[in-house]
Amino acid sequence: MSASDLDALAVTVRNLQDRQEILDCIMREARGRDRQDCDLIESCWWPDGIDEHGPIVTPAPDYPERANAGHARFFSATMHHITTHNCEIDGDTAHCESYVIGTMLSPDRQSMKIAPGRYFDRLERRAAADGQMQWRLLYRRCTVEMSLDGEADWVNGPMCKGFLRSVWSKEDRSYQRPIEVGSDGERW
Repeated sequence: MSASDLDALAVTVRNLQDRQEILDCIMREARGRDRQDCDLIESCWWPDGIDEHGPIVTPAPDYPERANAGHARFFSATMHHITTHNCEIDGDTAHCESYVIGTMLSPDRQSMKIAPGRYFDRLERRAAADGQMQWRLLYRRCTVEMSLDGEADWVNGPMCKGFLRSVWSKEDRSYQRPIEVGSDGERW
C-alpha cells in the first residue's frame, strides 16, 4: 500500500468516525430526554448552543430542565425515534437533518400522540473541558410534520401486563449494568 493510499484511507476513516460520533451525539440527546436525564442531555450540547422547538427558543444551559419540565407537564412517557439521518461535514462543522418520530403517552396513560418531524442540527467539533475533541450540538431547529392521536388500550391491556415500563430517571432499567433478567423494575 502506497503512502497516498494510506493517506486516503486515513481520510476515509476520519470521515466515518466523525459521522458515527455525530449520530451518537444526536441519539444520546434523544435518550437523555426520554429518560429525563439532564446530565446526558447537557453532555450533547455546547454551552453556547440554542434549541428551537416551535416558538420556544432556549439556550443550551437551560434546555435540559426546560425540555424535561415540558414533557412532564403534558406526558407520562416519551420516546424520540431517530430514523433517516443525513450529515454534511465541513471540517469541524456538521449540518444534519434527522427525521424524528416522537411518541408521547398521556399523564393518565390512556391515550398517546405520535408526531413525526425533523431536526435540523448544526454540530461543531471542539475541545471539551477535559481537552478531548468532541462533536456536540450548537443549533437545533425542530419541525412537526404531522400528528396522530389514539387510545393506549394495548399497553394497558393483558398483552403488555408484566412488561417493563420506562422510568424518567436513572432508575430506568436501561441504566442497569450488567443487564440481567430479574423481577425488578416498574411494570405494566
